[in-house]
Amino acid sequence: MHEHTATAPTASEIAAVDSVPTGLVIGGTRHDTARRMPVLDPSTGTELCTVADADPDDGMRALDAAVAAQPAWAATTPRERSTILADAYRLLIEDIDRLALVMTLEMGKPLAEARGEITYAAEFFRWFSEEAVRIDGNYMPAPTGGSRFLVTRQPVGPSLLVTPWNFPMAMGTRKIGPAIAAGCTSVVKPASQTPLSMLALVEILDRAGCPPGVVNVVTTSRADDVMTPLILDPRSRKLSFTGSTAVGKHLLELAARTVMRTSMELGGNAPFLVFDDADLDAAVDGALSAKMRNIGQACTAANRILVQRGVAAEFTTRLTERMAALPVGRGTEESVVVGPLVDGSAVDKITDLIDDAVGRGARIGLGGTRLDRPGFFFPATVLTDVPDDAHMCATEIFGPVAAIGTFDDETEAVRRANDTPYGLVSYVYTENLRRGLRVCEALEAGMVGLNQGVVSNPAAPFGGVKESGLGREGGFTGIDEFLETKYIGVAL
Repeated sequence: MHEHTATAPTASEIAAVDSVPTGLVIGGTRHDTARRMPVLDPSTGTELCTVADADPDDGMRALDAAVAAQPAWAATTPRERSTILADAYRLLIEDIDRLALVMTLEMGKPLAEARGEITYAAEFFRWFSEEAVRIDGNYMPAPTGGSRFLVTRQPVGPSLLVTPWNFPMAMGTRKIGPAIAAGCTSVVKPASQTPLSMLALVEILDRAGCPPGVVNVVTTSRADDVMTPLILDPRSRKLSFTGSTAVGKHLLELAARTVMRTSMELGGNAPFLVFDDADLDAAVDGALSAKMRNIGQACTAANRILVQRGVAAEFTTRLTERMAALPVGRGTEESVVVGPLVDGSAVDKITDLIDDAVGRGARIGLGGTRLDRPGFFFPATVLTDVPDDAHMCATEIFGPVAAIGTFDDETEAVRRANDTPYGLVSYVYTENLRRGLRVCEALEAGMVGLNQGVVSNPAAPFGGVKESGLGREGGFTGIDEFLETKYIGVAL
């Protein structure tokens, strides 16, 4: 494992941060607040800048702006909304280097991954620009005659969009894109660790011609105080949240009071199954992608790697060699693959999970202890013989730790893969088509990667089952989350 030492911010890095306006976005204008909150560089633990820190009154003003803009926005033509999203897609791609640098500085992911996220984020705008003009309905005669059924779909109304820190731009466009396409205004609350990407994104939307009040952004360190009144306000008609299952359950309880439409993309505990007939080169490549994307800080990350006993030793050796060669350092350095975690609590959590697993019999094959350097770094780590009762087998690791266990047969693999309250994504590696289809159908997950370690795609429906969430984002169904179906009976 190659380590790069920390360096002071460069002039271009300082300029990138300074290029982002740091006020709240309410009704198309920027608003400062008396209280400010810091944004840290996780590679050094030092402050990059401060941004506006909203209070409940600021949040309510943002909702007021969204409600005021809703009628006119709903009345715009699908083509107008489509054009705004298409222009925003183009502007994101043109500004990819600056936006990627801002993202890397505030959350740590390597620049190559940040550029990949900007591209991924932009694709949601392009996809939903195309879906905006395809909102359909239905017309049919009543089965008994005498009348006609006219079915239309209309925007659900002002929406509350809560985004996480791990993909601060893409999780924004994945929600904002379909809201705009459907004709919904919104109040967006980004994660407090990564507000700059969202503030830069809304500036892009302004340049693309998005009218004032359609997308409002509220940055705050007091999420519960600010968002609870908005969720309980009957004018809010939709809540879309990406984050932990515990917080999601709390928000669902609040949303139930007004029977608000909800979409929830919550926690995961992804099993990665490698059968003895798998292409091991492909399986190791896939495991590296599924485990190390975003330094392991992804709800789709391979959390439990289960390998059939006959190939477990060979697979583990190959994966360990690959992970040991990953350069560690500040994400702004082009060669770095393993950047810092988002904050100190993330490092503490991983340390506790590893200590627990080792105490229950797991063995450390690589890494395993935090790095002695500034910032929130943890090295690529491989654990073997991880027992099912280890806490990391029931908790999202959210870091660069490959937890490997073994299984004997297909029945055992499926049983253990499904032995979790979560069901976001699963991965299966086998060269046997029949086995692949059998296992994919048996796995309790909203998404399955068959011989591929990355499943996310703007054109595909993203979401989970069980305690991993409700609804789907992206794909043909993504816009449905922001539309209500209305039936009109027409007498003849």
